[in-house]
Amino acid sequence: MARRRFFVPQVRHGVAELTGDDAEHLVRVLRAEVDQLYEISDNEDLYLARITVARKSVVSFEVIEQLEVKQGMGRVTLLAALFKFDRFEWLVEKATELGVDEIVPFEAVRTERGLMQASMKRRTRWERIVLEASQQSRRVRLPVVAEAARFENALRTPALIKIFLDEESSAPPILRILPPAPTRDLQAALMLGPEGGWTDGERRQAVEDGWIACSLASTILRAETAGIAGLAVIRAWADALA
Repeated sequence: MARRRFFVPQVRHGVAELTGDDAEHLVRVLRAEVDQLYEISDNEDLYLARITVARKSVVSFEVIEQLEVKQGMGRVTLLAALFKFDRFEWLVEKATELGVDEIVPFEAVRTERGLMQASMKRRTRWERIVLEASQQSRRVRLPVVAEAARFENALRTPALIKIFLDEESSAPPILRILPPAPTRDLQAALMLGPEGGWTDGERRQAVEDGWIACSLASTILRAETAGIAGLAVIRAWADALA
């Protein structure tokens, strides 16, 4: 069985600590005890560490060795138009499990009114979801949850491959537009529209800014389902050609 993995604020001189709710969860829920071994990450490197202190207020680790980290296939960014927060949180969690490197919420023309402003208070919660999903899926580095952006600013996200999902029947399947061989410096961005779909003006603007429209299926998918399906295809494509 794989060891549990946790993120710590920092590792200094071979020592790391968790405090507050994170420490209490480790002790009360997971029954962590002194001398147990865990994997810890400082969001940069991965270590095997032994617990030296296990109290509800603080858990201390002593590093035993630094572990090798497998290099991934470049960087993948998900740009998601804001929609109802319960489903958006599900998208954030599953995108994290699929290895996304950055999540950029944005406001589209058909984004429900008020979600942009309300998202400012949700960012901390989304970061917590990202942390928990990263530990569950044994990631070494946390994806970034960016501040919500306007559509025109989201379009400027740098990437070598820029794809936006479109429900229009004329959009080609995603596998038809992915290059045949990704490289280690792959930079891919996947843009997901709002529940009400793109406007014609947004489609034109995206194409003018270098984005390529694609489709996922013959049926209409909910926004969060489309985002996860698109990410899964990109991840499988990159891993298969690694």
